[in-house]
Amino acid sequence: MPLNPGESPGFLLWHATLRWQRDIAAALAPLDLTHVQFVLLACAWWLNNQGEHPNQLALARQAGTDVKMASQVLRALEAKGLIEREVDPTDTRAKRLRVTSSGAELAPRAIAAVELADATFFEPVPVDDAISLLRRLARPAG
Repeated sequence: MPLNPGESPGFLLWHATLRWQRDIAAALAPLDLTHVQFVLLACAWWLNNQGEHPNQLALARQAGTDVKMASQVLRALEAKGLIEREVDPTDTRAKRLRVTSSGAELAPRAIAAVELADATFFEPVPVDDAISLLRRLARPAG
């Protein structure tokens, strides 16, 4: 039996996701980053700070993005001077990623902007409840 759209969890999630994406895009616009650029830059920055210089595949896995799409976005980040892609000496087909000094300066500012947008978006829900639910929903099936 079809539910009223306002009673459909999937439909409500769709609308909540759209609103959240708009909020994130607005938070990142002054920094000249798209949401995907932000995610890849932030993940690369975090991994670099952990002493890792991931290749594109490892970064795409960390970020949860498609590898081919990540490659295109990384080219855009490289063009902006935020990421450097270097040939991996152990596998010349792979590119190792390093955040530039400009990227290292921008990443924490972008993370702060996104965290503020998240805090505002999720304000109506206790943070522990939101995190618990989202962890359950993000868990792979099976």
